Amino acid sequence: MAIRTNALPTIGREVLDLDVAAIDEATARDLMGLWREAGVLLFRGVGTSPETLLKLSRCFGELEPHPIESIRMQEYPELICLTNKGGLRGPVYAFDGVPTYGRIPWHTDLAFSEMPNAGALLNMVEKASVGGQTAWLDTERAYEALDSGLKQRIEGLEVRFEFCTDLSKMKYHNPGGVRVGASATGFPDYPPLARPLVWKHPATGRSILNLGPLNLQKIVGMEEAESDALIRTLIDAVIQPQFIYEHAWQQGDIILWDNYRMMHSAMGHPVDVIRVVHRTTLRGVAKVGRTLPSEMAADMAQPFAAASM
Repeated sequence: MAIRTNALPTIGREVLDLDVAAIDEATARDLMGLWREAGVLLFRGVGTSPETLLKLSRCFGELEPHPIESIRMQEYPELICLTNKGGLRGPVYAFDGVPTYGRIPWHTDLAFSEMPNAGALLNMVEKASVGGQTAWLDTERAYEALDSGLKQRIEGLEVRFEFCTDLSKMKYHNPGGVRVGASATGFPDYPPLARPLVWKHPATGRSILNLGPLNLQKIVGMEEAESDALIRTLIDAVIQPQFIYEHAWQQGDIILWDNYRMMHSAMGHPVDVIRVVHRTTLRGVAKVGRTLPSEMAADMAQPFAAASM
């Protein structure tokens, strides 16, 4: 099967007219190569059936169950359902006075785990009538654009990540918002983790950045004021429109992303607007970072929702 694509406006590519049911081994290999090169792939309007999502997902690696058991789909254990239909399953924040569900700032999945997932696929089953966009940021391209002096300064540094539930405790690039509701969703417990700030992608060998602001706490071994200043300099350089693709979802869209290379964020939607998304998770293939000693976790925040939306 010949694969046709178009470049998305800033990063990533759209795969055109893919017949998922007809994918063979050769097509799957071609799709894998395309994903490695682009980092984000959009498959527009391919359907909403779990079988379609699972078949496409398996082109890109082994699937693993999501760590939050309560959002797994019973009949399809490798899928999770992200939705507010039937009740809220995550915190609610008010932004400009509007109670908003599913707002998750820039992050990579499981940045606080030594074995983060390699990627994930989101499938829009029922799009939000208001809001609900998702955005991706290419840290490979952002790193390439840093000036040589800044690259030299950050080489060899480690950054500390903590799993955090409360946006008020987010130190960098905080979107604001006031927490106005909670949920009973249970989360695993993760100790703090040190990751290399600059890391070589395990499949491509190209340099990428571990800089997700949601869970980022500091540069390991650096005085707080110096650490804060350097991190803010990096965030200002990296979170730029030319490295970001924001997707306005349509029903049946699927987006795949490389979780090592891409940060992503969910814009959320009003709590009275229904949105239903299915997701698969690609098993991690590389250890990233090291668990920090327990005595370093005294100021650790409580877990934040790990489900990307």
